[in-house]
Amino acid sequence: FDNGVFWIDYDSLIHFFDVIYMNWNPGLFSHTYCTHRAWSAGLGPARDLYNLGDNPQYRLEVRATSATAVWVLLTRHIIEIEDFSNNKEYITLLVYKTGGKKVFYPFDPPAYLEGVRINSPHYLCKLVLGPGTQHFTLVVSQYEKQHTITYSLRTYATCPFSLNKIKEVCKYKQEVTGKWSGASAGGCPNHPATYGGNPVYQFRTEDDLSAVRIQLKAPKEVPIGFEIVCVEARNTESKNYFRKKLSGVYRSGFVVVELEGLVAGVYNIIPSTFQPGVEAPYFLALHSPVTLKITKLQ
Repeated sequence: FDNGVFWIDYDSLIHFFDVIYMNWNPGLFSHTYCTHRAWSAGLGPARDLYNLGDNPQYRLEVRATSATAVWVLLTRHIIEIEDFSNNKEYITLLVYKTGGKKVFYPFDPPAYLEGVRINSPHYLCKLVLGPGTQHFTLVVSQYEKQHTITYSLRTYATCPFSLNKIKEVCKYKQEVTGKWSGASAGGCPNHPATYGGNPVYQFRTEDDLSAVRIQLKAPKEVPIGFEIVCVEARNTESKNYFRKKLSGVYRSGFVVVELEGLVAGVYNIIPSTFQPGVEAPYFLALHSPVTLKITKLQ
């Protein structure tokens, strides 16, 4: 009867095996949790250089009464021997101190812990924490993703914790394409003489929305950003009301803003390059919890 247990001399061990994984007794940890998931090959970019928004993300809440350590193990499922002997999938786990909120930019804010992408089936992450309730965002990352992967995420701790996949609130998406060209390549608001020529898009919501995400993509060598202008709002006294909002620092090829608690009203989006006269194509996407229509005004 082969139960997987066997004796082997050390010389044979180093001859026949390349890697050894040693495990601890799970009984050492009074609190454990495991989830099994799949990450589609077609979801998200192949490399995590600009956008983590499509990566699997989890909210970890740790409730410690004293100093403790929490271990998180990411394991890629391998079901074929060829996959194991010629493993070209590089995985790791990124940990962010963002209060358990979704992360979009790999380096803004910087990762609290950034694991090296390795082609081992396992990546183990250790969080050394003080007492108190703390929230983290865990991001599964893969270098040059080519195939759909299935994986397990296991957490071990000696204190209570919860681990939940961050839900996608903005389930509906509308995307438009365009190009900055000629007078429409007006540059950022620092150039008032030409800024008014930039493309302008508009959307309307009849109800307050829990969240809306606006995402702009262009060639990676082009610094881009956008402005959101409230044309009309139903409740200007709301704490979530704003007249204008910028997407922040102009970034190469990708920029995103998530608006929480958007007040019902009419909004304009003005995408632009940092410098005027830069001609390039772009993709503008509107993600929302309900279907919204985006139209081009100019």
